[in-house]
Amino acid sequence: MFKFIHAADIHLDSPLRGLEQYEGAPVAEIRNAARRALSNLVDLAIEQEVAFVLIAGDLYDGDWRDYNTGLFFVGQVRRLREAEIPLYLISGNHDAANRMTRTLTLPENVTFFSADAPETTVISDLDVAIHGQSFATAAVFEDLSDGYPISKSGLFNIGMLHTCAAGREGHDRYAPCSVEGLKSKGYDYWALGHIHLREVLSEKPFIAFSGNIQGRHVRETGAKGCLLVTVNNDRSLKPEFRALDVMRWERPNVDITDCRGVEDVLERVSSEIVQRHGQAGGRPLAMRIELTGETEANRILHSNKHHLINEIRSLAVDVGRGEVWIEKIRLMSTAPASRMVTGNIPDDALSEVASLFQQIREDPSHAATLGFDLSDVIKRLPANLKDLVRIDDEDWLTEVVATAEPLLGSRLAGKEVSE
Repeated sequence: MFKFIHAADIHLDSPLRGLEQYEGAPVAEIRNAARRALSNLVDLAIEQEVAFVLIAGDLYDGDWRDYNTGLFFVGQVRRLREAEIPLYLISGNHDAANRMTRTLTLPENVTFFSADAPETTVISDLDVAIHGQSFATAAVFEDLSDGYPISKSGLFNIGMLHTCAAGREGHDRYAPCSVEGLKSKGYDYWALGHIHLREVLSEKPFIAFSGNIQGRHVRETGAKGCLLVTVNNDRSLKPEFRALDVMRWERPNVDITDCRGVEDVLERVSSEIVQRHGQAGGRPLAMRIELTGETEANRILHSNKHHLINEIRSLAVDVGRGEVWIEKIRLMSTAPASRMVTGNIPDDALSEVASLFQQIREDPSHAATLGFDLSDVIKRLPANLKDLVRIDDEDWLTEVVATAEPLLGSRLAGKEVSE
């Protein structure tokens, strides 16, 4: 029996976007998050006495500002060497874009797979064969796995590959491959990198993305880490996820349908913050909160949006004990349809307006196909307001639509029913 770690997408010294300008946020901790997560990975490897560590690409995040990034990595690798733990490494698209990487000498416990063709390394005392190939350039569009050799008979075979697999939203289609193609090689385990969301593509053989080890922005939510894999004497596998992140991102959707006022909303948000912070295992937490649902308090919330946002930020500091920061608050609530007086506006006309808003909420780019052009409106705005307009930002447009819908509905209907 032996253990190994499958990790990928370290993105060493990549900044955590969206918090560095936040008042009171621990800027130094934010900047060093990826380093601390890598240190946690090494701690885990030493604690678990693993036989080896795999990093399936994107160790770095493009070119370094200076050599300190590389030197930090070398220092962590030396910790592994002192524990007699070898590291097997392939480069991904971000590594291939790094010019300094090629000039840095790595400790002797590191095996770096070539970009010229697939290579195989055999660990004789474990009867393990590791196959891998690095990216030669920042953009590789062919199926690299196609050139990998068939499994070595009698050995436990592992394939390392940086790939988009069949393609994933938000990731470039680099080194695409199919699960069936990977299975055809006869390997026992495929350690994949590039996709930052942890995902198991196959149980037998085990084919998985370990995900990145530290979330970098609000689109990378939840626990991040590596897979600790136990290989039993009969070659059966027991992969376990182990969290390595030091700061976590969450994007809760808070339903405020039955809230009657600001206090009700704050109470519901407070409960969500407390729950999420508890689930983060003591880690600092960054959150983007989305308030949704039909509520009688809609007009009050939208008309006092700035005040509401600051109340929620203050609440996060309080109930989060200084360890929760709000990256953004999106007010997406609407007024209950039953609260609107239709007046002289035909129901089908109001339904058509509601339908248009719904289409834009679901797909902000749909506004352009409907002929909406904000450029003339923007030209008429005062200079201080023009800076607030971000027509290329879908999040901003969605929030504007959510704010405009109840206001337009109210005016078309004549007025809102008074309490």
